[in-house]
Amino acid sequence: MISSLCSRFPGGEKALTAIALMFAIFKYKPSPFCLLDEIDAPLDDANVHRFVEMLRGMLDRTQFILITHNRQTMEIANRLYGVTMEEPGVSKLISVQLN
Repeated sequence: MISSLCSRFPGGEKALTAIALMFAIFKYKPSPFCLLDEIDAPLDDANVHRFVEMLRGMLDRTQFILITHNRQTMEIANRLYGVTMEEPGVSKLISVQLN
């Protein structure tokens, strides 16, 4: 029943439903850290804003490590890491502390 209902949702709505379920579990039983890889990719700007606000509400209990390309999500970070390739075949790690 639930899977057939969720199959009718567009990709962003499915992702937001999964994110809401994950955050509900984390509110019930917090974890010290959580790794999220491109979880915000299928979301539109309005839903990315909702995701960021939910994430902010949980930062006091959980440290989040996010892999993202979304500027809105990056704006809440304390530290950013990036990989760049100044010359072909040579990757360089860049770190920026934000306050």
